[in-house]
Amino acid sequence: MAIREIITVPNPLLKQVSKPVEGGVTDELRALMDDMLETMYDAPGIGLAAIQIGEPVRVIVMDLQEKPEGAPEDAEGEKKPLFFVNPEIVWASEELSSYDEGCLSVPEIYDEVVRPEKVRIRYLNYQGEQVEEEAEGLYATCIQHEMDHLNGVLFIDHLSKLKRDRAVTRVKKLKRVA
Repeated sequence: MAIREIITVPNPLLKQVSKPVEGGVTDELRALMDDMLETMYDAPGIGLAAIQIGEPVRVIVMDLQEKPEGAPEDAEGEKKPLFFVNPEIVWASEELSSYDEGCLSVPEIYDEVVRPEKVRIRYLNYQGEQVEEEAEGLYATCIQHEMDHLNGVLFIDHLSKLKRDRAVTRVKKLKRVA
């Protein structure tokens, strides 16, 4: 496993639509997912799409586990990684929810995004088995956020042009200072 570089705005790769994975889940694809997971944990984040490390394929990793209540700041919770190959939303609720989203490709920027409260998703898991399940709450928000990446959409694209432009300018400044 290897930690990969996470690309940030305004890198044009982030606007690219990712291609479906052909031929099912292979050892090579599992190695990519393992690298993505290690990169996400290192960042740290709760979700990562392959395009964020420069791989334009429809693959997502997530881990929504939180550390136990009252645990020290540097403690880690139990890891429960999730893997999604060729994910698709097959149903979305009319009810909406708002969440203060952030993104590893738009560091240190957070803003409210409104999305469907529940979604039904279909995907291949790490073993290559097809799964269909309903997601709600943070799970629904995160899978929609990551699936946006696969379609060349960033969470800041859901904001006003002014907020989006400010976010990109701030990230560019952060890169110059680093």
